[in-house]
Amino acid sequence: MSTSDLFRPLAAEQLTHWLFSELASRDSVFGIPKQHFFVPDPEATYRTQAFGRVLDTPFGPAAGPHSQMAQNIVAAWLCGARYIELKTVQTLDELNVSKPCIDMEYEGYNVEWSQELKVHQSLEEYVRAWVLIHALHHKLGFPGDVPAVFNLSVGYDLAGLKQANMQWFLDQVADCSDAKQEVIDAIAEYYPAIQDIDIPDQLSDNVT
Repeated sequence: MSTSDLFRPLAAEQLTHWLFSELASRDSVFGIPKQHFFVPDPEATYRTQAFGRVLDTPFGPAAGPHSQMAQNIVAAWLCGARYIELKTVQTLDELNVSKPCIDMEYEGYNVEWSQELKVHQSLEEYVRAWVLIHALHHKLGFPGDVPAVFNLSVGYDLAGLKQANMQWFLDQVADCSDAKQEVIDAIAEYYPAIQDIDIPDQLSDNVT
């Protein structure tokens, strides 16, 4: 596998600088013009609920390579995704993954055990996306208290879920307060109001 095939997460400081400097200088985020941001409408008939939370839209990305990177999650949210299924996290996190992992030329084959990030990197990406979405929700003045629902995908069997790295991951998802603070500190340089936003410590309480 060549290095160009590998996902390389950005540091919280680098990702935050990219987002807020682009928003300030170009009125866009990750190449998405502000006029194309989805603006929630509290009166919209398509609003729904999931796990006891009100969602501005009933859709979002399914778990896949795209939904393991923070910038992709944020981009999906800006375009209207409110139910976000995160990329599957598994105990085996040192793999050489065949590309493409889904071959659909004549028949469809999906390569499982396809996690491309370390377990701790997955957690970091999800926390970065979680905090950035809350920051943007506040900065853009959007209504409502629940910017999005993060839906976990974990695999692939009970034995794997019992492994130490997966137990650590699930514990962090239940309380990401320490990891969250690092991202808040990075954002505060560009958007000090982040310090006053109530961002839940629980990243998710549901699993597909």
